[in-house]
Amino acid sequence: MNHTDFTLYLLRHAKSSWDHPDLTDAERPLSERGLINAPKMGARLAKLKIKPQLILSSPADRAISTARLMAPALGYPMGDIKTIDSLYHASDQQLLRVCNQFIEPGLESLMLVGHNPGLTDFSNMLCEEQIENIPTCGFIKISLNISNAVKAGSGKLILFEYPRKIKA
Repeated sequence: MNHTDFTLYLLRHAKSSWDHPDLTDAERPLSERGLINAPKMGARLAKLKIKPQLILSSPADRAISTARLMAPALGYPMGDIKTIDSLYHASDQQLLRVCNQFIEPGLESLMLVGHNPGLTDFSNMLCEEQIENIPTCGFIKISLNISNAVKAGSGKLILFEYPRKIKA
């Protein structure tokens, strides 16, 4: 692969509910706020012409639910969202491995839906511009110039959106 422009999207799951102490962490559903914010963010991203070619999600209920609530606005078929077990509470290094595992010729954009602190750490690993925290339902767009793999320091932070930034 020659040097190619590649867009990486990072999406943290929407706000989850702590109302069900009997559920495991992975089973926790979205809270009422999460159920409202995810479609709102989807609409916001659609206005910004965000169109991932591939969406990979953590299998945690709150992550896959967020991806499914946003996919229609992004013109992405819900049934094509792939759950990747290693995205559940992934570290920056795990996220890097998953990214590179799925990059192939012809793929120009990839969205990872997951959790903190891994997503924030990953963004900070890739980009010179550091962010303190990706809030719930927060979204990052990173532009990368890659030859055959995503590498630390190879990205440029293009966009950082989150629900509180969206005007009511």
